[in-house]
Amino acid sequence: MHIALLTLHLRINSSTSLKDKRRVLRSLLDRTKARFNVSVAEVDAADHLQIAVVAVVCVGSDARVVQGILESVAHLWETHSEAEVTRHQIDVL
Repeated sequence: MHIALLTLHLRINSSTSLKDKRRVLRSLLDRTKARFNVSVAEVDAADHLQIAVVAVVCVGSDARVVQGILESVAHLWETHSEAEVTRHQIDVL
């Protein structure tokens, strides 16, 4: 069994309130869960208006497969217009 963790550091420039930030994140979180069948949650910077840290976890029997899924998730987030990915990291355990 292999567990892969994707950590995304985001900047949401259009956010002027926590409500705006949650709207953008909720859209991406829901789309990611539905499309890739992974677990995803905001894990840090919850009180900052324009910064978020999101963790995405995938479990599978092949390390290359779970890493590939998380690379696809990272690409989805990087192409979203309202959230800028400032840094991401994938760790396979």
